[in-house]
Amino acid sequence: MRHALTLAERAEAMGEVPIGAVLVDAEGRILGEGWNRVIADADPTAHAEIVALRQAARALDNYRLPDTTLYVTLEPCSMCAGALINARVKRVVYAADDLRAGAHHSIFEVLTCPELNHRCEVTGGILAEESAEMLRAFFRGRR
Repeated sequence: MRHALTLAERAEAMGEVPIGAVLVDAEGRILGEGWNRVIADADPTAHAEIVALRQAARALDNYRLPDTTLYVTLEPCSMCAGALINARVKRVVYAADDLRAGAHHSIFEVLTCPELNHRCEVTGGILAEESAEMLRAFFRGRR
């Protein structure tokens, strides 16, 4: 999660919402990493999680990423949660809850929805205060 927070700082330096994500395999090797790039890439799908998933899928030449864990600094939104389900990511670990768009438990329950063909193991709250403070400071600076 510390590495994801460092990636979030990169996003912030670019004027993006400071969110970072790291996807690792079962041995802890980094397969993909990303930070928010929606403005830089003029791409509404360029969330940190999607960037990390794309990088990992290209590296493995496979869109399915079983036995992987995604570490992300904010609870994934519904778009990212859907991509995590489609990629068959085993586990998602996130820092802060996203009370406006979170798709684990804040607004939706996509990651663990029993009606879907895959469910992720989810752990939230890891380094939550550090992530939340980074986000609060970013938005205070924008006002």
